[in-house]
Amino acid sequence: MNHIPLQRMKPTGSRVLDALLEGEGPIILDAMSGEGGGAEGYRRAGFKRILGIDTDKARLKFYPFPSIQTDALEFILEHGWRFDVNHASPTCTGYLRGTAAIPDQFERYDRLIAATREALIETGRPYVIENVADARPELRDPLMLCWSMFYEPGSVIDDDGTPLRMERHRLFESNVPLMAAGHCRHPRDIQVAGAYGGARRNKREAREIRKGGYVPPSLDVLRRLTGLDWASEKGCFLSIPPAYTEHIGRQLLDHIEASARHRPEPQVPRPRSLHTTSAGNVDVISRKIEQTE
Repeated sequence: MNHIPLQRMKPTGSRVLDALLEGEGPIILDAMSGEGGGAEGYRRAGFKRILGIDTDKARLKFYPFPSIQTDALEFILEHGWRFDVNHASPTCTGYLRGTAAIPDQFERYDRLIAATREALIETGRPYVIENVADARPELRDPLMLCWSMFYEPGSVIDDDGTPLRMERHRLFESNVPLMAAGHCRHPRDIQVAGAYGGARRNKREAREIRKGGYVPPSLDVLRRLTGLDWASEKGCFLSIPPAYTEHIGRQLLDHIEASARHRPEPQVPRPRSLHTTSAGNVDVISRKIEQTE
């Protein structure tokens, strides 16, 4: 993983952080943010201040909120305690069953859920970790959300008039109790569509030969399927629909409001540095703190 050391965060990034911290209203950190699908859901839920953190400058170009290009884990350890909630979406490729047969899977793809959890717990704040269904063994008692819990199957129309639906399952681990949004609905008489790279995109082949899903070639259709009307095609492939985090965000805000009167002032944590390997091993080393006399 291409880490950008926190100490190299541009001065403009520091100004962005300072400006947000001086504002009012609930504040959430969106770590490993991508193009902001999760962040938009939190905005709809009622979070007034949102900061995205990612190392990918190209993806942050589409991010609809203030953002900083820097290492997410280091930023969480340094500043996560300053946010009401910390959300993180570690890269999922290393957990997908499609990469399980690759001999050098652990060297090629990051597996950062364990490291991310350790950093989030260190903040002492409510947290959420989001990932794909194949990552379930790595997550602690996760909540599963599905596209069909928020959208009516067949409600999105393809460019040839075919009704579509999605089966986008995502898991959410949290240290705050979360409730589901209902049950999955996967009617087989409605064409299933996906949003992911490397797929064949011929609907007739999908429907009549393979009898499975396909990825619509139209970016407009992909945006309507995912609810990401600002995102690039890659953003539609990799992001979660905002409806998911809108549902979770409302519960987080209820939790914050209920516990606000009983929450003591947070202790400023001792600065720490988190080093990870692609297999997710964690080595947390306290930085030396100069003693003054």
